[in-house]
Amino acid sequence: MKYQSLYRISVIVWMSVKFFLQLERFRRKSKHSWDQERWQKLLKKQAKEYKEKAIRLEGLLVKLGQFLSTRADILPKVFLEEIEDLVDRVPSFSWEKAKQILEEEWAANVLDVIDNLSDRPIASASIGQVYRATLKSGEEVAIKIRRPNIRKIIRADFQALRIVFWLMDKFTSYGKQLDLSRLYDEVRHVIEDELDFKKELKNGLHFKERYSDSPGYRVPNYVPEWSTKKVLVMEWMEGARITNLSYIDEKAIDRRELARKLLKGYLEQLLQEGQFHADPHSGNLLIQEDGTIVFIDFGMVGHIEARDALSIRKLITGIVLSQYSDVTEALDELRFLLPNSDKRQIEKAIQTLVTLFIEQDLTMMDEDTAEQVLKEVQTLVNKQPIQLPSEFAFLGRAISTIVGILYTLDPEIDLIEEGKPIVQEWINREESAGYDPKQLLKQFYARISSIENPLDRLSDEFTDHRQWEENLKKTEIRSKSMLWNKHYAFILFSLSFIGYFISLAFEIQSLFLPTVISGGITLLALFTVSAMEKRLWLKKEK
Repeated sequence: MKYQSLYRISVIVWMSVKFFLQLERFRRKSKHSWDQERWQKLLKKQAKEYKEKAIRLEGLLVKLGQFLSTRADILPKVFLEEIEDLVDRVPSFSWEKAKQILEEEWAANVLDVIDNLSDRPIASASIGQVYRATLKSGEEVAIKIRRPNIRKIIRADFQALRIVFWLMDKFTSYGKQLDLSRLYDEVRHVIEDELDFKKELKNGLHFKERYSDSPGYRVPNYVPEWSTKKVLVMEWMEGARITNLSYIDEKAIDRRELARKLLKGYLEQLLQEGQFHADPHSGNLLIQEDGTIVFIDFGMVGHIEARDALSIRKLITGIVLSQYSDVTEALDELRFLLPNSDKRQIEKAIQTLVTLFIEQDLTMMDEDTAEQVLKEVQTLVNKQPIQLPSEFAFLGRAISTIVGILYTLDPEIDLIEEGKPIVQEWINREESAGYDPKQLLKQFYARISSIENPLDRLSDEFTDHRQWEENLKKTEIRSKSMLWNKHYAFILFSLSFIGYFISLAFEIQSLFLPTVISGGITLLALFTVSAMEKRLWLKKEK
């Protein structure tokens, strides 16, 4: 039942609609008095239900949960904490099915390729499972096999996700805060890449070449001859998880030296290559007896494009040279700002905050004043529709994962001091290319003496911001009746939508036509109200 497309779509969409209604009901009841404790309990309850459904249905819900666990800009903290341990806890599929996939992909009998193979998988995940085997050549390998029908399951789940995102865009506040179309594309791109083992093969070969001349690091050899979209064959790597401290102590490996080696190896991915291992958890980082670090599993790889590298440079130089319009422009180019963001307000917030930190140490200010300053700046930013693009979210997740491992290995490691030589190498390389960060810093310090006191300017900027908020509230009052109409229409449409699926699932002909008609009427009403609301907001922005 759980593998039927209609059933999966119905379960996922209904769960989402139920979540929306629960959140809206809470907001209405808490209009005048917000109960933070009840709000947290509701979010935690929803997160638990999501996790239970994900484990039961498998497929996209598990991968989506892992993806969203990196998106603190989308989900509240309490929700993230509940799903952060959502790992691929799915049952393995049978050896008979695995054998069938191998023989179909290889167009050969398994025994013609392999001398022996473990009957049971050594690892099982939502996308595939891994077996240990010996090729006819005598090479010990790991064979990763994609789960049967997983693409069909994921395709159905994406249909459900598209419906959910459309509902979110039309009937919830997320439509104004997030570019849901882009988010959908991000999720689909990331997950579909993991379904194609040829892409993982390409990534693995890249990193194999990257570390070919780096003593102390290893990447498995790959066997392209027997690797396909559904099967990936790679060298079997002996070793323990890099966080297995008892193994490290048993092999007399210096933990501090190991931490420094890991930091160097990973920073080189970020600073020199532009491409980085986006899922470097302890299961994908092995330590061998001689202290060699092994990187495995390149299904999820991040890449900083050349155009993004230029924008990052613009961001840095804009801050250094106090060219805050360049900073805002760079954030826009890096896709942090959504189309309806107020770049003027964001530029002011950045200018105020950066200048404040440069000219006055917050620790020297009155505690209440410092807290108020930071709160006001945060308000300026939080009012704007800002999102964290997926490529940077994965980078942040990867860095935080690596940092956690580093502190596990060496709780006293000084990341700043250990990272200085690598950063210095970057500076030297930029200088040789004609870009002098040191000269920019000199210009920067020469300029700050001419900058007005940030606290004097802060009052004017907060006044402008409050005037902007007052105008915004007037528009919100005018659109309040439209919003209520949308909520009521949304509830009616949801009921029609559910009735439609019930009529299909149970073949109730008498229910089919009424649900289609009622759904069409409410949908037309929703589009009409949405268009009127959009014109109202466009008028406000002129």
